Parts: sequence; structure tokens; C-alpha cells
Amino acid sequence: MTPENRRYPWIVVGMLWCICFFNYADRQAIFSVFPLLQKEMNLSPVQLGMLGSAFAWLYGLGAPLAGIVVDRIRRKSAIMGGLYVWSAICVATALSRTFRHLLLFRAAEGCGETIYYPATVSLISDYHGRGTRSRALGFLQTSVYVGTIGGGFFAGLIGQNYGWRWSFVVFGGLGILLGFVLQRFLQEPRRGAAEEATQRPLADEGVRPTGIEAIGVILRTPSAVMLMAAFVCANFVAVVLLSWMPSFLYQRFGMSLAMAGLSATLFAQLSGMAGAATGGWLADAAVKRTSRGRVLVQAIGVFAGAPFVALCGMTQSVTWLIVALAGWGFFKGMYDANIFASPFDVIRPEARGTMAGLMNCVGWLGGGGSAPIIVGLIAQRTGLGFAIATTSVVYCIAGLLLVTCAVFFVARDMKGVNRC
Repeated sequence: MTPENRRYPWIVVGMLWCICFFNYADRQAIFSVFPLLQKEMNLSPVQLGMLGSAFAWLYGLGAPLAGIVVDRIRRKSAIMGGLYVWSAICVATALSRTFRHLLLFRAAEGCGETIYYPATVSLISDYHGRGTRSRALGFLQTSVYVGTIGGGFFAGLIGQNYGWRWSFVVFGGLGILLGFVLQRFLQEPRRGAAEEATQRPLADEGVRPTGIEAIGVILRTPSAVMLMAAFVCANFVAVVLLSWMPSFLYQRFGMSLAMAGLSATLFAQLSGMAGAATGGWLADAAVKRTSRGRVLVQAIGVFAGAPFVALCGMTQSVTWLIVALAGWGFFKGMYDANIFASPFDVIRPEARGTMAGLMNCVGWLGGGGSAPIIVGLIAQRTGLGFAIATTSVVYCIAGLLLVTCAVFFVARDMKGVNRC
């Protein structure tokens, strides 16, 4: 198995898919055992929200540095090292005896996972050019959905039968084993290897802009700034639904922990897989016709998803809840498939790790880090269902930002990259 193999670029995506599965299964597991933690440690809704936010805060704070590091080291080393670190922390979470212990381990896991995604999307972008990039990253995105389902269901199932601690031991241990298996097969590509002839190749792969220079270039690219702002809004909604939906189903519909964890993830994530495949295909086709194609596909995703987000929180029917979760998941997938493919059209290869790290920083600090606590505070006053429904407004704001980006900035910024 070598990088010269024509199928190898897709084999790489498959290997990274497996790692990403555990990345998301590990982070989702805790939400399915919220009721057990609440009972054992007498936690308030705000404290439960802090467990979700602690991960996001450290994940986001570490992301810019992680992105800069990714642009300077072998991305394979970053990916495999991250897998071992966060898996070990996941196992160690089982040692928690107090809320402070849980908060510490959740924060540490966020720190451990922060380098993985910038390294992964940067590496994939050097195996897949503009013609297949959205499909490759869209397929990778399906691992997020499957990992979320697996983490949500199996953590609840293990928790209700053997106690919540075993959930973390199982997921973390399997992640470490996966690292041992994939270590020998993943290969590092040359940076910029997949770029088309319209872009100047790197004259010297050893030459890199400094971290400050790369961040400066990104912040002077209007499209990149608008895409990051939209990601803050989209991630706010995603984290709310992933962190609070299991508890919402447990409380409103009287589901068991396992069933609540499964229902909260299964319908949204399976439809999200279909949405990611659709969004990837549509974006790769649309960008051949217009430089605005990828961003417009993302805008359609968040605008169309907003009514389903509202329905998730307001319905009293299990049937309509399933419809709402499936609809939200499908259109979320359309957006997700292009989260990094869109900015990579306007940012050159040598700064893509920094771009991904900066996006994760603002997305998780501005969106994911605040969302669980804000919804927890609203829920204490108005109820959890209403709190979830109000986040549909945030999706609409994301849509407006994306349309503005597509209309005014993308074409110009993409031409600027091609002239470099």
C-alpha cells in the first residue's frame, strides 16, 4: 500500500474516517450519561452545561496553536499523537469522583483533540484537489455522524448496565488499539501536491510563513473571516442539539438512557450522512460553474435546517421529533461537508492548517463553548424545549453571513489565490 496507488487518496480518507469516529464517540459519550452524573454528584443544569463547555473552551483555545504547529510538522505525527493522547484521557475520565475531576478531564480531552482536525483536513487537501475535495471531506464528515451515534448509544447502554465509568474505559481503550493498527499505513503527502495547474506550486516545501504571517493573511481575506463567523453560529446550534438532546428526550418523553442517547443521535446523524454526501457532490459540481458554489450550498443547508431546529424543541410528538431531527441532520450535513473545503478555496496550502485551527478556535469558543451554558441558563427559566428552539435564529444569522460572503467576496478572493 503506497501513496502512488491510485486508490490510496481514498484509502487515506478511510483510515482517517476510523480515527475521526473515535474522536467524536469519545466526546459524545458524556452527554448520554448526564442523568447518571447528575444523580451521583448532584449536578445542576448549569454544571452539566459546563461539562460540555469545558471541552469546547480548551479545544478552541488550543486550536490556533495547533493549526500553526500542523503547518510545520508531519501531519501524520500530529494525527497519531492526538489519537493516543485523547484516548488515554478518555480512559482516565473513569477515575473522576467529583465535578471538579470531570471538568478537568473534559477540558484535558478538548486539549488533546484540538490538533487532530487541522492536521486531518490539511492532509486530505493534499491528496484531493478542487475536483474531489468536497466529496473527500464530506465522506470524512460521515464519521462524525457515525461516531456521534456510537458514542451516544453505546455510552448510554454501557452506562445503564455497568455504570458510566465503563463507557469511557471502552471508548478510550479501543482508540488506543486503533492507533497501533493504523500507525504503519498512513503516509505523509507533499504539501500542495493536489493543487491544480492554475495555482503556483510551492517553490520550496521547507519554506513556511510564520504563524503570525499566516494568521495575518487569513484575517485579510474577507471570505475566510465571513466563513469563520458563520461557523461560530452553525457550531452553536450543533453543540446545543448534541449536548442537550439526550437529556431533553429523557425528560420530555421518558426514554431510557440508552434509547435517549440513540434517538438523540441516530436520526440526525444518519440523515446527516446523506446530507454530507449530497452537499459534497453538489458543491464539487457547483464550484465548476461558479466560484460561489460551495458557499451557496452551505447557505442552503443552514437556511433550510432552521425550521427543523425550531421543531425539535417545540414538538410534543415523537413522530414529529424524528422528522425534525432527520431534517435538521440532512441540511446540517450539506453545510458540514464544506466547512473546510470552502475556506481552502481561498487559502493557500501552506496556511491551511492554521486556517483550520483558527476556524476551530472561533467556532468552539464563540459557539460551542458558550452554547451549553447559555441554553442551560435559558432552560432553568423557560424550559429546555423552548431553549433549544430559539437556537434556530442563530442558524438564520449563519445563512445571512454565507450569502453575503458568496455575493461579495468569494470570487475575488479565489482569484487572488490563483494569482499568487
